[in-house]
Amino acid sequence: MRLADLSRSSGVSTATIKYYLREGLLPPGRQVNATTAEYGEEHLRRLRLVRALIQVGKVPVATAREVLRHVDDDSLGRTVRLGAALWALPQDPEPDEEDPAVVAARAEVDRLLEMLGWETARELAPLSPVHRSLVVAVAALRRLDYPWGAEMAVPYGELMYEVARRDLDLMESWGSEREQVEMAVAAAVLFQPVLRALHRLAQEEESARRYGID
Repeated sequence: MRLADLSRSSGVSTATIKYYLREGLLPPGRQVNATTAEYGEEHLRRLRLVRALIQVGKVPVATAREVLRHVDDDSLGRTVRLGAALWALPQDPEPDEEDPAVVAARAEVDRLLEMLGWETARELAPLSPVHRSLVVAVAALRRLDYPWGAEMAVPYGELMYEVARRDLDLMESWGSEREQVEMAVAAAVLFQPVLRALHRLAQEEESARRYGID
């Protein structure tokens, strides 16, 4: 399809598509002549991912470019490729390691991961921005004197592992490895609000079943 066709099919203006092309967010089309290029289904798929990152995830263009660079890196194994792309998404800042709440939270998170048997997560902890985000969240709870311990969190971790397993089952239903990683990144941006909303709806439903709605 030509640029105008790609615009109609995707709902993205030609000006925006040209901007994504200039910024390296969208791969170039196949050049037909000096002024015309053709685009395919992979461009439509990539446009959906770019829009998810920028419009829904509010990811800056430079960060989106970094995420997509990892998505497109065929030299990486699938686990590293997916992890690098997800780690490139916006994360919490580094916590203050002198803060007693952070020190205690880090120890408790490590104990949780040990209880869950998540050895890879423990090994990658010094590098992982996702691990850092969990430490930051737990430290905030501890500063406010909310009860939070590894034993209490284990059932939640087990439930989230099941969610992750289903995520990867869905990811593997896509064709190429690149499509699978694209799907996983899109899910990280788009499905988390869905999971958060489902959690709140489930709380409402369980509350009504336990206590009634009067």
